[in-house]
Amino acid sequence: MSTDVFEATEGGIRLHIRLTPNARSEMLDRLEPSADGTMRLRASVTVVPEKGKANKALVKLLAKKLRLPKSAIRLIAGEQSRNKTIFIDGHPDELIPALEKMLSSLG
Repeated sequence: MSTDVFEATEGGIRLHIRLTPNARSEMLDRLEPSADGTMRLRASVTVVPEKGKANKALVKLLAKKLRLPKSAIRLIAGEQSRNKTIFIDGHPDELIPALEKMLSSLG
């Protein structure tokens, strides 16, 4: 299940996300398939999607949930789209257990 949402690559993990900006609360919600068949982690942030604010809030939320520095997380695709791809720097063997723990705690 979770391996559809993220992919181990050289130097880190690629994580697929569906972001809802301007939400009531900031959270990681659930896994859902996108139109292209990719499984995505659904995330919500309270800020508006202007000048990259929602993207920055997403990075901050992920850093907090994964207990990583914000500098280890960066947006690599979907800057102006709800469907985003995030790259998390680090050794995949160390990141995968943290990601799986985070994903298993979703409602």
